[in-house]
Amino acid sequence: MAELSKAELEALAEEATVDAYDEHEQLSGFHVMIEEHLAIPFQTNVLGVEVTVKKIDLLAGSGIVAICVRGKHRQTIGILDLPLPAPPPEGSKWIDAYRHWAR
Repeated sequence: MAELSKAELEALAEEATVDAYDEHEQLSGFHVMIEEHLAIPFQTNVLGVEVTVKKIDLLAGSGIVAICVRGKHRQTIGILDLPLPAPPPEGSKWIDAYRHWAR
């Protein structure tokens, strides 16, 4: 998957936040776009351990998080800190746009 240009990332960010009036609503807009477009579940490695990303959620105080599962263990990881597999799952461009916006 080719890396998106700054203009493409900004266009996605604009689409996610078009009707948002404050930062919380902008964050909610990104959450909706990521949740709707990211192909879940998918496997990735976190600290050398393979996990399955089962869900994307928006948690007060934590922002957008990935719910990662391995066996009976469950862990939330901030979406900005989540390492994506190669190749990344379909819809990961929304995570890239969120990373660009969050800088």
